[in-house]
Amino acid sequence: MSQSIKVALLGNPNTGKSSVFNVMTRLKQKVGNYPGITVEKKEGVCKLDDDFKARIFDLPGCYSLNANSIDESIVIELLLNKKDSDHPDLAIVVADVENLKRNLLLFTQVKGLGIPTILAINMSDQMKKRGIKIDVESLKKELDTQVVLISARNNKGFENLKKAIVQYKSISKKEIFDISTIEPNYFNDLGKTFPKESLYRLWLLIIQETNFTKLNRKRVTDTSEFRTLSSSALKKLQQKETVRRYILINEILRKTMETDPSKATGFGAALDRILLHKVFGYVIFFGVLMLIFESIYDFSSIPMDFIDISFTQLSNWYKSNLPPGNLTDLIAEGLIPGIGGVVIFVPQIALLFLFLALLEESGYMSRVIFLMDRGLRRFGLSGKSVVPLVSGTACAIPAVMATRNIENWRERLITILVTPFTTCAARLPVYAILIALVIPDVGMYQSLTLMGLYLLGFAAALVSAFILNKMLATSSKKAFIIEMPQYKIPLLRDVLYTIWEKTRSFIVEAGKIILAISILLWILASNGPGKNFSNAHQIVSSQYKDLTQSELDIKIQSHKLENSYIGHLGRSIEPVIAPLGFDWKIGIAIISSFAAREVFVGTLATIYSVDSDKQETIKNKMANEKRPDGSPLFTLASGISLMMFYAFALQCMSTLAIVRKETNTWKWPVAQLFAMTIIAYIASLTVFQILQ
Repeated sequence: MSQSIKVALLGNPNTGKSSVFNVMTRLKQKVGNYPGITVEKKEGVCKLDDDFKARIFDLPGCYSLNANSIDESIVIELLLNKKDSDHPDLAIVVADVENLKRNLLLFTQVKGLGIPTILAINMSDQMKKRGIKIDVESLKKELDTQVVLISARNNKGFENLKKAIVQYKSISKKEIFDISTIEPNYFNDLGKTFPKESLYRLWLLIIQETNFTKLNRKRVTDTSEFRTLSSSALKKLQQKETVRRYILINEILRKTMETDPSKATGFGAALDRILLHKVFGYVIFFGVLMLIFESIYDFSSIPMDFIDISFTQLSNWYKSNLPPGNLTDLIAEGLIPGIGGVVIFVPQIALLFLFLALLEESGYMSRVIFLMDRGLRRFGLSGKSVVPLVSGTACAIPAVMATRNIENWRERLITILVTPFTTCAARLPVYAILIALVIPDVGMYQSLTLMGLYLLGFAAALVSAFILNKMLATSSKKAFIIEMPQYKIPLLRDVLYTIWEKTRSFIVEAGKIILAISILLWILASNGPGKNFSNAHQIVSSQYKDLTQSELDIKIQSHKLENSYIGHLGRSIEPVIAPLGFDWKIGIAIISSFAAREVFVGTLATIYSVDSDKQETIKNKMANEKRPDGSPLFTLASGISLMMFYAFALQCMSTLAIVRKETNTWKWPVAQLFAMTIIAYIASLTVFQILQ
């Protein structure tokens, strides 16, 4: 009979924990959120042998069990709550061989909870380069546990790790650090009050409340009555605990580990002097950005053209080979063009995530964050605000969630409110199609335009932060601390998985919205009130008697669209958006894209498919769209105006929802929506009036 155990994978940030998780689960994973919160939850299955498998939970990275953030709080609550369905039978603490001392702090704390704990020392392939020697057998005795050397990069040591997991019942649960030694009288009283509970478990419950938040009292022991010390006194005990643990760790490593810096090799320090230079650092960073945006255009053009043509041919095939009727029209004019309007941008989005993964995996992203921190302080942002602003280039939702690491509430609020200005991947489809339509494909004009839009988003975020900082009177600046990971060659496996997971998530989440909106748009565009819609054939035929049948059909379809439900809606808002250079069809696309920005292109694709029988690609249909006077709709003025609108507008209801959740009120997301919409309207109006 097959056995299954639950394994919690823990570790400090930058220890390669996610790489270890990927190797062990062989990408057989599922990703969700912890119940009631928006912190990512990863779970995978690892086959240990023919009769044994492990459910592995990749827990959020943390430096210790002294929680200061929601992510760390989740780790503690899962480890403390034995009634939780995901409470582990075994814990694996992943440590970085170059930072073993710091990593062992977390290990000694986890082991103190009475959970069988394995120490997996990653990056063992770097030991010789760094002049490091570890006596593994002695370290096992000192830590009273299983210690395994692994290398996620070279896929080594994992068979030994699997054997250790199978034998988890033989691993000692004894603590190696006695928490009562830091304040004997206090802990003796605590032990007498709760004689059946572990002292260290009780201590974690108490300091968890002091540091961050109250735990769920239905899940854990209530220690609220035992608060004989003030918060400041508890903090001092906590600091004393950390010092005592490090004394123990130093003694253990003195016996089991040798480090000879003279034998270490590497060029990290020299490279840092260049990449973090106060002048050259910025030049290199902007050069990297330029390379990324140029590559996104150059490498994606062929697959994008192929996808565009394929969806057009598929739509035409449905029209030609299926019986005429509403169902055929829905598929050919609604679903296929709508979905195609998003799928066409998969190559560009995949390339964007490729470059972001390479920057992150190589260690350069941390340098960028440190570099940009120098200039952010004058705008009232915390140094940690760089993480949300940079990650916002992928998606505003996880970027807003990343603000939880900012301890000061005002600084965190400012970061939440300005992060949506950062150009996210959902804006990329809008920018890409508009740039292709109105910016000449000469030299680097198109890539420079795209880069300019990204920089404009960052600039808008900084200016808004400066204004909010003055309005909210933010004070008290704290030092910015970030760990600089070692430079490394990105693992192809991890990069490809990141691209696959992020792109798949983008398609699935956007696809659900687009599918629903495409159907709704087709229904609204294919039906209308009154005789102007139902008698379109007679009305148009009486007005245009000298047209050919194909020309007459186009006029009839155009008349129907204008008098459909969606046409009436578009016409009602046209006076408001006309000064921006937009017509009623663009107005409909703007309204529908509030569900998700990338819906904009799919909406226009659906509308133009209903409006025309021409076998043209989405790009060509938009390029051939005319105003009533016969002039092109998409010109340099209207195109730039539309790009300005999307650069500043908060066209994303999911972002509003996450801001509501993170601020716990509708006041800030509603204010954010109105402010960004007004800014977008003014910017768009100004640009169009100047350029037209």
